[in-house]
Amino acid sequence: MNLTGKIVILTGVSKGIGRATAEALLAQGAVVAGWGRTAPEGLQHERFHFIACDVREEVAVQEAYVNTRRKVGEEIHVLINNAGVGIMGAVDGFAADDWRTMFDTNVHGTFYCCRAVLPQMKKQQLGHIINVASLAGTVGSETMAGYCATKFAVRGFSQALFKEVRHDGIKVTCVNPGSVETNFNGATPGAAPNPHKLQPEDVAATILHTLESPAGVLVSEVEVRPLQPRK
Repeated sequence: MNLTGKIVILTGVSKGIGRATAEALLAQGAVVAGWGRTAPEGLQHERFHFIACDVREEVAVQEAYVNTRRKVGEEIHVLINNAGVGIMGAVDGFAADDWRTMFDTNVHGTFYCCRAVLPQMKKQQLGHIINVASLAGTVGSETMAGYCATKFAVRGFSQALFKEVRHDGIKVTCVNPGSVETNFNGATPGAAPNPHKLQPEDVAATILHTLESPAGVLVSEVEVRPLQPRK
Protein backbone atom coordinates (compact mmCIF):
# COMPACT_ATOMS: atom_id res chain seq x y z
CA MET A 1 0.00 0.00 0.00
CA ASN A 2 1.24 3.45 -0.92
CA LEU A 3 0.63 5.40 2.28
CA THR A 4 0.38 8.86 0.71
CA GLY A 5 -3.03 10.26 1.62
CA LYS A 6 -4.16 7.06 3.36
CA ILE A 7 -6.25 7.44 6.52
CA VAL A 8 -4.77 5.65 9.54
CA ILE A 9 -6.28 5.18 13.00
CA LEU A 10 -3.51 4.55 15.52
CA THR A 11 -4.25 3.78 19.17
CA GLY A 12 -1.88 4.39 22.08
CA VAL A 13 -0.36 7.32 20.22
CA SER A 14 1.01 9.34 23.15
CA LYS A 15 4.43 7.71 23.51
CA GLY A 16 6.66 4.73 22.75
CA ILE A 17 5.78 2.60 19.74
CA GLY A 18 2.63 4.62 19.06
CA ARG A 19 4.43 7.97 18.93
CA ALA A 20 7.23 6.55 16.75
CA THR A 21 4.71 4.95 14.39
CA ALA A 22 2.74 8.18 14.05
CA GLU A 23 5.90 10.06 13.07
CA ALA A 24 6.90 7.36 10.57
CA LEU A 25 3.44 7.34 8.98
CA LEU A 26 3.40 11.12 8.66
CA ALA A 27 6.81 11.01 7.00
CA GLN A 28 5.32 8.70 4.37
CA GLY A 29 2.42 11.03 3.64
CA ALA A 30 -0.35 9.34 5.65
CA VAL A 31 -3.14 11.11 7.50
CA VAL A 32 -3.05 9.93 11.12
CA ALA A 33 -5.93 9.95 13.58
CA GLY A 34 -4.11 9.28 16.83
CA TRP A 35 -6.30 7.86 19.59
CA GLY A 36 -5.18 8.03 23.20
CA ARG A 37 -5.97 9.20 26.69
CA THR A 38 -3.35 11.93 26.40
CA ALA A 39 -2.01 13.75 23.35
CA PRO A 40 1.60 13.14 22.26
CA GLU A 41 3.60 16.06 23.56
CA GLY A 42 4.93 18.35 20.85
CA LEU A 43 3.56 16.40 17.88
CA GLN A 44 2.17 19.06 15.57
CA HIS A 45 1.45 18.26 11.93
CA GLU A 46 -1.22 19.28 9.44
CA ARG A 47 -2.01 15.62 8.80
CA PHE A 48 -2.13 14.58 12.45
CA HIS A 49 -5.39 14.67 14.39
CA PHE A 50 -5.49 13.71 18.05
CA ILE A 51 -8.73 12.04 19.14
CA ALA A 52 -9.24 11.56 22.88
CA CYS A 53 -10.18 7.93 23.52
CA ASP A 54 -9.87 5.31 26.24
CA VAL A 55 -10.06 2.05 24.30
CA ARG A 56 -11.17 0.22 27.46
CA GLU A 57 -14.58 1.87 27.09
CA GLU A 58 -16.83 0.62 24.28
CA VAL A 59 -18.77 3.89 24.08
CA ALA A 60 -15.54 5.91 23.98
CA VAL A 61 -14.34 3.90 20.97
CA GLN A 62 -17.64 4.45 19.17
CA GLU A 63 -17.45 8.19 19.84
CA ALA A 64 -13.80 8.38 18.74
CA TYR A 65 -14.68 6.65 15.48
CA VAL A 66 -17.48 9.15 14.78
CA ASN A 67 -15.18 12.07 15.62
CA THR A 68 -12.44 10.65 13.40
CA ARG A 69 -14.71 10.44 10.37
CA ARG A 70 -15.87 14.00 10.97
CA LYS A 71 -12.25 15.16 10.78
CA VAL A 72 -10.82 12.98 8.02
CA GLY A 73 -13.76 11.65 6.01
CA GLU A 74 -15.56 8.35 5.55
CA GLU A 75 -12.74 6.12 4.33
CA ILE A 76 -10.50 4.32 6.81
CA HIS A 77 -7.58 2.49 5.23
CA VAL A 78 -5.54 1.32 8.23
CA LEU A 79 -6.18 0.53 11.89
CA ILE A 80 -3.19 -0.04 14.18
CA ASN A 81 -4.19 -1.43 17.58
CA ASN A 82 -1.14 -0.43 19.58
CA ALA A 83 -2.64 0.65 22.92
CA GLY A 84 -1.52 -1.75 25.61
CA VAL A 85 -0.60 -2.08 29.24
CA GLY A 86 1.51 -4.58 31.17
CA ILE A 87 1.35 -5.18 34.91
CA MET A 88 3.64 -7.84 36.32
CA GLY A 89 3.40 -9.96 39.44
CA ALA A 90 2.89 -13.46 40.83
CA VAL A 91 -0.56 -14.91 40.26
CA ASP A 92 -1.29 -15.58 43.93
CA GLY A 93 -0.76 -11.94 44.82
CA PHE A 94 -2.16 -10.36 41.69
CA ALA A 95 -4.92 -7.74 42.02
CA ALA A 96 -8.12 -8.56 40.16
CA ASP A 97 -8.44 -4.91 39.13
CA ASP A 98 -5.02 -5.03 37.45
CA TRP A 99 -6.00 -8.24 35.66
CA ARG A 100 -9.17 -6.59 34.34
CA THR A 101 -7.28 -3.45 33.31
CA MET A 102 -4.96 -5.48 31.09
CA PHE A 103 -7.77 -7.44 29.46
CA ASP A 104 -9.92 -4.33 29.02
CA THR A 105 -7.05 -2.51 27.27
CA ASN A 106 -5.17 -5.21 25.39
CA VAL A 107 -8.00 -7.53 24.38
CA HIS A 108 -11.36 -5.79 24.66
CA GLY A 109 -9.98 -2.52 23.27
CA THR A 110 -8.61 -4.34 20.23
CA PHE A 111 -12.01 -5.94 19.64
CA TYR A 112 -13.91 -2.66 20.02
CA CYS A 113 -11.64 -0.88 17.53
CA CYS A 114 -11.71 -3.67 14.95
CA ARG A 115 -15.49 -3.91 15.16
CA ALA A 116 -15.76 -0.15 14.60
CA VAL A 117 -13.76 -0.02 11.35
CA LEU A 118 -14.73 -3.31 9.70
CA PRO A 119 -18.05 -2.23 8.14
CA GLN A 120 -16.34 0.63 6.26
CA MET A 121 -13.36 -1.53 5.26
CA LYS A 122 -15.73 -4.19 3.93
CA LYS A 123 -17.61 -1.52 2.00
CA GLN A 124 -14.31 -0.35 0.49
CA GLN A 125 -13.10 -3.94 -0.06
CA LEU A 126 -9.81 -2.55 1.19
CA GLY A 127 -8.12 -2.17 4.55
CA HIS A 128 -5.28 -3.27 6.78
CA ILE A 129 -5.56 -3.98 10.51
CA ILE A 130 -2.36 -4.36 12.51
CA ASN A 131 -2.61 -5.70 16.06
CA VAL A 132 0.49 -5.15 18.17
CA ALA A 133 0.84 -8.18 20.44
CA SER A 134 4.16 -9.40 21.88
CA LEU A 135 6.57 -12.31 21.99
CA ALA A 136 4.94 -12.76 25.43
CA GLY A 137 1.99 -14.01 23.40
CA THR A 138 4.07 -16.89 22.05
CA VAL A 139 5.53 -18.32 25.27
CA GLY A 140 4.64 -17.96 28.93
CA SER A 141 6.95 -16.28 31.43
CA GLU A 142 6.93 -16.22 35.22
CA THR A 143 5.38 -13.13 36.86
CA MET A 144 3.81 -12.27 33.48
CA ALA A 145 0.82 -14.61 33.47
CA GLY A 146 -1.81 -11.90 33.00
CA TYR A 147 0.11 -10.03 30.31
CA CYS A 148 0.93 -13.26 28.47
CA ALA A 149 -2.72 -14.28 28.61
CA THR A 150 -3.81 -11.02 26.97
CA LYS A 151 -1.24 -11.26 24.20
CA PHE A 152 -2.02 -14.92 23.50
CA ALA A 153 -5.63 -13.73 23.16
CA VAL A 154 -4.66 -10.96 20.71
CA ARG A 155 -2.75 -13.47 18.58
CA GLY A 156 -5.65 -15.90 18.53
CA PHE A 157 -8.09 -13.11 17.70
CA SER A 158 -5.82 -11.90 14.88
CA GLN A 159 -5.46 -15.37 13.39
CA ALA A 160 -9.22 -15.90 13.37
CA LEU A 161 -9.94 -12.41 12.05
CA PHE A 162 -7.59 -12.60 9.07
CA LYS A 163 -9.36 -15.76 7.90
CA GLU A 164 -12.72 -14.07 8.40
CA VAL A 165 -12.03 -10.92 6.37
CA ARG A 166 -9.31 -11.75 3.85
CA HIS A 167 -11.91 -12.37 1.11
CA ASP A 168 -13.19 -8.83 1.70
CA GLY A 169 -9.81 -7.44 0.67
CA ILE A 170 -8.85 -6.71 4.29
CA LYS A 171 -5.43 -7.65 5.64
CA VAL A 172 -4.86 -8.50 9.30
CA THR A 173 -1.33 -8.65 10.69
CA CYS A 174 -0.21 -9.48 14.21
CA VAL A 175 3.14 -7.89 15.13
CA ASN A 176 4.99 -9.48 18.04
CA PRO A 177 7.86 -7.32 19.34
CA GLY A 178 10.38 -8.56 21.84
CA SER A 179 11.95 -6.30 24.46
CA VAL A 180 11.39 -2.65 23.50
CA GLU A 181 12.91 0.37 25.24
CA THR A 182 9.78 2.33 26.22
CA ASN A 183 7.92 3.50 29.33
CA PHE A 184 6.18 0.12 29.40
CA ASN A 185 5.40 -1.19 32.91
CA GLY A 186 6.68 2.02 34.47
CA ALA A 187 10.21 1.71 33.07
CA THR A 188 12.05 4.85 32.02
CA PRO A 189 14.15 4.79 28.83
CA GLY A 190 17.78 5.73 29.32
CA ALA A 191 19.39 8.86 27.94
CA ALA A 192 21.25 6.71 25.40
CA PRO A 193 19.56 3.88 23.46
CA ASN A 194 20.02 0.45 25.02
CA PRO A 195 21.78 -1.69 22.37
CA HIS A 196 20.24 -4.83 23.88
CA LYS A 197 16.65 -3.73 23.26
CA LEU A 198 14.54 -2.80 20.28
CA GLN A 199 13.81 0.89 19.92
CA PRO A 200 10.26 2.13 19.28
CA GLU A 201 11.44 3.31 15.85
CA ASP A 202 12.46 -0.27 15.01
CA VAL A 203 8.94 -1.55 15.62
CA ALA A 204 7.48 1.41 13.73
CA ALA A 205 9.67 0.59 10.73
CA THR A 206 8.45 -3.01 10.83
CA ILE A 207 4.83 -1.84 10.91
CA LEU A 208 5.41 0.40 7.89
CA HIS A 209 7.19 -2.38 6.02
CA THR A 210 4.17 -4.61 6.58
CA LEU A 211 1.75 -1.90 5.45
CA GLU A 212 3.76 -1.36 2.27
CA SER A 213 3.59 -5.01 1.23
CA PRO A 214 2.16 -5.68 -2.27
CA ALA A 215 -1.63 -5.60 -2.60
CA GLY A 216 -1.89 -9.34 -3.16
CA VAL A 217 0.33 -10.27 -0.20
CA LEU A 218 -0.94 -10.94 3.32
CA VAL A 219 1.69 -10.91 6.06
CA SER A 220 -0.33 -12.52 8.84
CA GLU A 221 2.25 -12.47 11.64
CA VAL A 222 5.67 -10.94 12.32
CA GLU A 223 8.08 -11.60 15.20
CA VAL A 224 10.59 -8.82 15.92
CA ARG A 225 13.61 -9.34 18.18
CA PRO A 226 16.77 -7.43 19.05
CA LEU A 227 19.71 -8.88 17.16
CA GLN A 228 22.12 -9.01 20.11
CA PRO A 229 20.08 -9.28 23.33
CA ARG A 230 21.72 -9.13 26.72
CA LYS A 231 22.94 -12.57 27.79
